[in-house]
Amino acid sequence: MDQKTETTGDERGETEAEREDRKFNDLLQELRVIQTSAQLTAGFLLTLPFQQRFSELSTGQHRFYLTLVVLAAVVMGVVLSPVAIHRELSGQKVKDRVVTATHVLTRVALILLGLLATATVVFVFDVVVELEAAVTVGAALFVVMGGLLVVLPRVLARD
Repeated sequence: MDQKTETTGDERGETEAEREDRKFNDLLQELRVIQTSAQLTAGFLLTLPFQQRFSELSTGQHRFYLTLVVLAAVVMGVVLSPVAIHRELSGQKVKDRVVTATHVLTRVALILLGLLATATVVFVFDVVVELEAAVTVGAALFVVMGGLLVVLPRVLARD
């Protein structure tokens, strides 16, 4: 048994520092995917006021739209915060805290992005079809997103 395996008991033969580095790099890759999704959604939302029909929306639809824009900005903030944390704590030998915080923020970002995607679909259905259809589709999509982003990972973690 080599020194690395003895110190951590890890079948990968990593030191604790190597393990934390790998976990952080994995989280950064996940955040890149989330960031791309958030940027695309935010970009879509930001183009809407420049469309001719935007002025025809009801006051409630305008407010819902603005809520979506704020939610998209919050998602971006949550996705970017691990970078800010890493920048601030880099070199302070607290990688375990950085990884833990990034893990939590990644989960929050996934949930918020699922909520943003669902709410955006509701908004589009409300504008294109009607509020009743939007609520029906939104409820179904909320269940699907919750199942895929929250329930499924937890079920797989138990196995």
